[in-house]
Amino acid sequence: MGSRRQAMQRIFGAIIALSSLVAVPPMVIAHWLGENTQGAFLDSFLAIGAIGLLLWYPVRHVHVELRLRDGFLVTAAIWILASIVLALPFTLAAPHLSLTDAVFEATSGLTTTGVSVIVGLDTLPRSVLFYRQSLGFIGGMGIVILAVAILPMLKVGGMQLFRAETTGPTRDNRLTPRIAETARALWMVYLGLNALCTLTYWVGGMSLFDAICQAMSTVSTTGFSTHDASFGFWHSPMLEGMATLLMLVAGANFGMHWYAWRRATLAHYQADSELRTFLLVAVIAGLAVAATLWAHGTFPSAGESLRHGLFQAASNISTTGFVSTDYSAWPGAAPMLLLLLAFIGGCSGSTAGGIKVARWQMLVRQGLREILQLVHPKGQFVVKVGGKRVSESVVISVGGFCTLYVLSFVAMTLGVAATGVDALTSMAAITSCLNNLGGSIAGVAHGFGGLDDLATWICSIAMILGRLEVFTILVLLTPQFWNE
Repeated sequence: MGSRRQAMQRIFGAIIALSSLVAVPPMVIAHWLGENTQGAFLDSFLAIGAIGLLLWYPVRHVHVELRLRDGFLVTAAIWILASIVLALPFTLAAPHLSLTDAVFEATSGLTTTGVSVIVGLDTLPRSVLFYRQSLGFIGGMGIVILAVAILPMLKVGGMQLFRAETTGPTRDNRLTPRIAETARALWMVYLGLNALCTLTYWVGGMSLFDAICQAMSTVSTTGFSTHDASFGFWHSPMLEGMATLLMLVAGANFGMHWYAWRRATLAHYQADSELRTFLLVAVIAGLAVAATLWAHGTFPSAGESLRHGLFQAASNISTTGFVSTDYSAWPGAAPMLLLLLAFIGGCSGSTAGGIKVARWQMLVRQGLREILQLVHPKGQFVVKVGGKRVSESVVISVGGFCTLYVLSFVAMTLGVAATGVDALTSMAAITSCLNNLGGSIAGVAHGFGGLDDLATWICSIAMILGRLEVFTILVLLTPQFWNE
C-alpha cells in the first residue's frame, strides 16, 4: 500500500507541477500588454511549480500499476488539488478574490461550469481574462485525459484513470486499441474544433482575442465570457446563430466527430439516436421558449423571439451557459424550463454536463417497459436504444446513477438553504453547479458573489461532483472503498 501511496504522490506532484504552466501564457500576455499582473502570474508559476516538484522528486522512480479503485481516488484528488492550486492567480492579481471565492472561480472553470463570483469582467486585465478562459479549455476535455494523452511516462494504468474521468453510460468504448491513443484522438478533435470556432467568431466580427476566448468557452461548454453581457455584448444575430450551432456541436459525442474526420463521412450522425434526441429536445425547447416570448411581447418580432429562444435553449441544454440577454427576467415558465434543460445535458462523451441524453433515453424506455409489463404481466419486454438492446446491468446502473444524482441535488440544495439562502435561489444555484451550467436564475442570476463562504464551498463541491458524474466522488465515501 505504501508503494501505491508513493505512486499517487508521484502523479499528484507531476500534475501540480504541470498546472503551473497554465500561468505562463497569461504571464506572456501581461508582459506584452504592459499589465501589472505579470508579477502575480510569475509568483503563481513559481509557487505551484515548486509544490509539484517537492511532491514529485522524492518518489520520481516509483512505478506501480494502479488498480481501478485507485483510479477513482487519483481522479478525484487531481480535480480537487488542481482547483485549489490554480486558484492562486485570482488571489494575487485583480480582482484579488478571497481564498473561498478564488477556489470557486477556479473550480468553475476547470469543471466547465462557468458560474462566477466576479463582476466587472470588461475592466479586468486581458491576462486575467485569458487565464480564466484557459481553465475552461483545460477542463473541457479533462485534466486526467490530458495526462493520459501526453504523459504515458506516468505508467499509472491509463484505463483506470480514463474510466474514472470520462462521462456517460458508454464511457468504456474506445476509439483506438490503446487508451492513450484514444485520449490523444479526442484531444486532436477538441483542438480542431477550437480552431474552427475561433475562425468562425473572428470572421463573424469578434476581435481575435475575444474570438479565441469565446471559442475556448464554447467547445468546452464552459460559458465563461470576456464581457459581463456575454454574447449580448455584440448584439449580433449572426454571431448568436454561429454560437447556437457550435454549442450543439460541442454537446455531441466527440467520438462521432473523430469518426467524421477519420472516415470523411456524416452518415453516422444521422444514425445516432442519442444525437437525434438531443437536437430534437433543443429545438422543441427553443420553439417553446420563443413562443412564450412572442406571446408576451418580450421582443418586437417573432424572428427576434426565435433567435433568442433557440440560442438560450442550445446554451442551456449543452450546459454552456452563454446568454444573449437576461433570460431570468423572461415571462412565464421560460426561465424555469431553460434551467431544467441542464438536467438533460448533452450527449455522452461530450464536454457537456447534466445527466446525459443516453441515460434519459434508457430511463424513459424503462418506464414504458414497466407500464407494458403491468398491462401484459406475462410478456417479455426489453429496453432498446437506437434499435439495440440494452443489458439489464446497464439499465440498473443508470437507475442507480440517477437516484444518487437526485439525492445529491436534494442534499446540497438543503445545505445551501441552511445557510440562509431562499429556497428558489438554493435550488437554482445547485442546479447550475451540479449540472455544470453557467448562468442561473433567482438570486444567483447575476453571479454567485452574494453567497456566504459555506454556501460557496457547497457549490464548489457540487461542481466537482457533477463533473465527475457522482460515482467517482461518492465511492470514496463508502467504508468498503477503504477496506483492503
